[in-house]
Amino acid sequence: MDNIVFLSFGANIGERETNINNALSILNDKIGPLIKRSSFYYSKPVGFDSTNDFCNICASFHTSLSPLDLLYETQDTERTLGRNHKTIISKETLLPIYSDRSIDIDIILYFKATLQRTSEFPHNYKSVNMRNNTLIIPHPKYSEREFVTIPLHEIYKSSFE
Repeated sequence: MDNIVFLSFGANIGERETNINNALSILNDKIGPLIKRSSFYYSKPVGFDSTNDFCNICASFHTSLSPLDLLYETQDTERTLGRNHKTIISKETLLPIYSDRSIDIDIILYFKATLQRTSEFPHNYKSVNMRNNTLIIPHPKYSEREFVTIPLHEIYKSSFE
C-alpha cells in the first residue's frame, strides 16, 4: 500500500508551464505514479518583488518513499531543471529571502497508508506531522497561500478515490 503526498510546484522564469510539466514527469518516474494534478494557477510573487508572475499547480502522487527521501528527490529534480539554489535565510532578520526561480517544489501534505479506517481519514491514510531542521510537514505556510490552497482544493478529495 503506497502513501499519498501532495506537492506544490511553482515557476516564474523560463518556460514556466514546461518546467512544471517536466518536473511532474520526472517525479512520476522517481517517486511513484502521479494521481492527480490541478489546473495551472497564476499569481504575483509573494515575499519579494519581481516583474515575473508565477505559474503554480498542486499534484498528488503515490509513493513508498519516506518524507526525507521524498525531499531529496524533489530537490534533485529542481537541480535537474536548472534551480541551483534554495531560498536562504537572512542572518539579520532570520526571514527567508526569496528570488525568481525556474522551478520550486514543496512538500505540502503527506499521508501514510494504514490498515485502519478512521472517521477522520476514511480512506486508510493517516496525516504525517514532521518537524526537524530539514523538513516540516505539513508545509508551515501552505494555508496562507492562495497559489497553494486553490490548486490543492481542486485535487484533494479525488486523490483519495
